[in-house]
Amino acid sequence: MGSVIKKRRKKMRKHKHKKMLKKTRWQRRA
Repeated sequence: MGSVIKKRRKKMRKHKHKKMLKKTRWQRRA
């Protein structure tokens, strides 16, 4: 699971979607 979050995080930096950032925060906690 850790590798999947890292891959998604890289995409977040490119897109910079506020909604997506909230999802990543939830995943970090989980």
